[in-house]
Amino acid sequence: MLRDDLKQAQISAMKGGDKERLAAVRLILAKVKDRDIEQRTAGKEVADDDLVIDVLQKMAKQRRESITMFESGGRQELADKERGELTVIEEFLPKQMDEAETRAAIDAIKAEVGAAGLKDMGKVMAELKARHGAALDMGRASGWVKEALQ
Repeated sequence: MLRDDLKQAQISAMKGGDKERLAAVRLILAKVKDRDIEQRTAGKEVADDDLVIDVLQKMAKQRRESITMFESGGRQELADKERGELTVIEEFLPKQMDEAETRAAIDAIKAEVGAAGLKDMGKVMAELKARHGAALDMGRASGWVKEALQ
């Protein structure tokens, strides 16, 4: 379970004296706890690993955006800090599908649902997310789906 892996990483970072890793893991655990609180009020039950993966994916996306902004603003030290956090976050994410695997999955789903044009993009995206959501960057995948449906 990912939550247990995160707690073990926190303990090993504390014992090893790795302050940067410890801070990143604590940040992840805090975000997961925030999401747990949100889930209590939402009433919709989500599997624990799915919840943690969703939190990690959002955190990774935020870090990538921040790195781009910091580098364009000439703040390399902040970009390096974000890059370090991103490395820790990506350790806990499932292996991401590469472009070739993603395009093959898109083609298979496109054939299964009988998608003919851009009007079927929603169907293809929904099925893609249902099957491979944890292993995909949906932002990049949407561009490839659009390209495949044109």
